Amino acid sequence: QAWTNGINKAGKMALQAWERETGIELVQINGQRRYGAPPPGWVGGPPPAGTEVYIARLPQDIYEDVLIPLFASVGKLYEFRLMMTFSGLNRGFAYARYASRQAAHRAIATFHRFQLRYGCAIVVCWSTQKHELLINGLGASVSQQELEAMLQRVTEGICSVSLHTSPFLKQAKLAVVKYSSHEAAALAKKALVQGNVRLGEAKMRVEWLDPQLKQMLQLCEEKPPSSRVQEGESPAVPPPLSLQNAMNCLNTLCWKHHLKTSLFMTKGVQVNPNGWKQFWYQVMAPGSHVLISGFTWIAPDRQGHSQQQKAKAVAALSILWLLAEFL
Repeated sequence: QAWTNGINKAGKMALQAWERETGIELVQINGQRRYGAPPPGWVGGPPPAGTEVYIARLPQDIYEDVLIPLFASVGKLYEFRLMMTFSGLNRGFAYARYASRQAAHRAIATFHRFQLRYGCAIVVCWSTQKHELLINGLGASVSQQELEAMLQRVTEGICSVSLHTSPFLKQAKLAVVKYSSHEAAALAKKALVQGNVRLGEAKMRVEWLDPQLKQMLQLCEEKPPSSRVQEGESPAVPPPLSLQNAMNCLNTLCWKHHLKTSLFMTKGVQVNPNGWKQFWYQVMAPGSHVLISGFTWIAPDRQGHSQQQKAKAVAALSILWLLAEFL
């Protein structure tokens, strides 16, 4: 305790003097120190979404006695949160929530690249309100009930939990957890990481959910397409799938595993009386000489979308299934 109190002692004393002089009360909970929410004299509910800015590259020995007056100079603050280390230094970033979007915009325009000190330009931008976490490294035997019980024990504000077979590792699962707010998700991430929480023998890895990975998980939950056509029946067709989504997911997976780009070929081979078109496709697995080929039927599209583009999306999905099986 004496060691931590001695770090940046002058800065801490200046902060305490400022608190006494202004009567402002700062509350520290779970690694962050908060002002407001609501501030003194606030009337009504909290401000709408889109009023919070993210502040980064702060010198670690600067505190609220400097930051709050600075950011309050462009508009009324509803809340200010400074992320703190165990030693009492700040972690280099903070969040300021304003009474209006206009005030938040002024803060960005005024303070982005502002020289807080000589040679120390800070970053100020719109805060990204992420609500979803990805928990990786779960064992194949982990159940939904076990996972939810663990999360409810160590985190708050859970809205939903979904468990998936991992597309990256054999005999493994991953989970997507949605929280009620960005703050709740950030606190949960901190609790899970710093608490060294385990579920089974494997150590979990917790990170923010990547939107492209989310799309890939949704695609992998679909049933694989069938190209067989029974006599007298309409040809089978895969679930609706956009080429852009399939390619985004494939490119994300290849990037994560340092693989090369896949090469595609598609060719229409026949059309039935109802306008359904059969395509042959071939795709080379990224980073190898393995060729995957097959046939798929594509329904006519009254909106004018390319049937060949849809066939290419089916080929991309086939590669995704292969990579999910072997990576």
